[in-house]
Amino acid sequence: MDITNIPQRLEALREALRTRRIDAYIIPSSDPHMSEYPADHWRTRTWISGFTGSAGTVVVTARKAGLWTDSRYFLQAAEQLAGSGIDLYKMGLAETPSLTDFLAKELAEGATVGLDGMTYSAEETERLEAALRRKGIATRLTDDLIAPLWRDRPAIPRGPFFVLPDELSGMSVEEKLNQINNMIHQAGADGLLLTALDEIAWAFNLRGTDVAYNPVGIGYAFISEEESFLFTLPEKVSEEVAGHLRQAGVGVGAYSKIATYLSRLPEGKTILVDKRKTSAALFEAIPKHCHVATGTTPVCQLKAIKNETEIEGFRQAVVRDGVALTRFHKWLEERVGNPATPVTERSAARHLSALRAAQPRYLMDSFETICGYGAHGAIVHYAATPESDATLRPEGLLLIDSGAQYLDGTTDITRTVALGEPTEAMRRDFTRVLKGMISLAKSKFPAGTRGSQLDILARKALWDAGLNYLHGTGHGIGHCLNVHEGPQSIRMEENPTALAPGMVTSDEPGLYRANEYGIRIENMLLTRVDSETEFGQFLRFESLTLCYIDTRLVIAPMLSARERAWLNRYHARVYEALSPHLDEAERAWLKEKTVEI
Repeated sequence: MDITNIPQRLEALREALRTRRIDAYIIPSSDPHMSEYPADHWRTRTWISGFTGSAGTVVVTARKAGLWTDSRYFLQAAEQLAGSGIDLYKMGLAETPSLTDFLAKELAEGATVGLDGMTYSAEETERLEAALRRKGIATRLTDDLIAPLWRDRPAIPRGPFFVLPDELSGMSVEEKLNQINNMIHQAGADGLLLTALDEIAWAFNLRGTDVAYNPVGIGYAFISEEESFLFTLPEKVSEEVAGHLRQAGVGVGAYSKIATYLSRLPEGKTILVDKRKTSAALFEAIPKHCHVATGTTPVCQLKAIKNETEIEGFRQAVVRDGVALTRFHKWLEERVGNPATPVTERSAARHLSALRAAQPRYLMDSFETICGYGAHGAIVHYAATPESDATLRPEGLLLIDSGAQYLDGTTDITRTVALGEPTEAMRRDFTRVLKGMISLAKSKFPAGTRGSQLDILARKALWDAGLNYLHGTGHGIGHCLNVHEGPQSIRMEENPTALAPGMVTSDEPGLYRANEYGIRIENMLLTRVDSETEFGQFLRFESLTLCYIDTRLVIAPMLSARERAWLNRYHARVYEALSPHLDEAERAWLKEKTVEI
């Protein structure tokens, strides 16, 4: 069968299910490392559905197929699924059935649901098994059923690792392994299985280019006092990398041998595993004669709290990033509306990437730039295509969410700018979003506070007007690592992780009016100690990001005196930090953009 389109791919998969006596198959977005952004080799959900968003799950039965995704992708998914034979299920809406409710309705009692054991996490597998068991439906771990169908599938990435030196990481591998092993013992375990690529990169001071926008390499790791190993493809380990690992006492094994290594662990050993990040198949490889301790890994906790070297790296990176952004916005303002120099969403994004790439220590963008003009700005994670690529005109709003990976830090910033004279409604909406961003940025809170307890600060100005946004307010940001990292977050949903000094987290409230425009304003925040009182330690945020906020969209009387003072101080700091790195014309332009209101 020539499976060149989505309906043909679905039919080929259904034939494979019939052969194996499987009644439904679930295809998540993840890879064997539970990555948010998998390498192209593992983009099976995209291949089977045509949906390119970063989050979503496809379910295929004999008669139906559906994609479950969140509010960031409702509009994008509706467009990309049209005519595919796959229905869109909008997660978070009352009328949307859960994945398990859908399966219970579509399948008869005694049916079997198949999962690729390498791309479904152990935790999700257990949860799904329990939910379906109550409905009389069985689950079965399978091999990759997409593999025989995807004939031009990209290979597993084989790009080499490179060493991130101690002067940028702030800590040697030996020091990190000592900290990790201490925490392993505190958890009552003897060894640690690492499957998340960013955790492996952090632990061994390695970086790579295997995954777009994420400076990581493909591999697994096992860490204990007795021995530590990196399991990866041999061509990924140069002599320099091998020597770097050898100096820290880390051995190198074959990528395909991780399950064999686990199966040979001695009897009575306790292995610490994060079941959310470990595939069901790999979890099953741990022998029954071993004990398993589960929870967040020590590496996840340690890398979230940046050391002073990493913090200084962030501070240097945002200056270079701010210079690139200043040059971009000046360029954009001068070109939009000039028929001789048309700018589109895609060409604007390319120019911004080029300006960043010209900065020292630039490695790659930290995610695909979201450059949404007009109605496209209301698509929360919009990605312009050749078909949708809109030409920017001197009217309406442009939302640009972008970032970069520098060797000394990672950036993530969103700005919404007016390309012409904004309407009063646009200015009211923008000012409400700005009030929320400022309220969170200038907050002070007791140690032990969780992100869910602060989320209301970013939403209150919107809620007061009967408005809201459905995505989270803040996510952790890695140090020359994934732009989205845990364990902390700022969102309405409960997360037990408290914000701690040294964490870098985004602050990005928004507002989206379908078919009109979108508004989002985002800075990166560093959690710092503020003070000690008789009531304990209090923390605050330091705004790291350095880029002007479009005051043409601000209704000054809507801001309180404290909010206005915050904005003016912020703009003064942006100018002071960036102006020494700009030419005379750029300095004059930025001076005008950062004038007090």
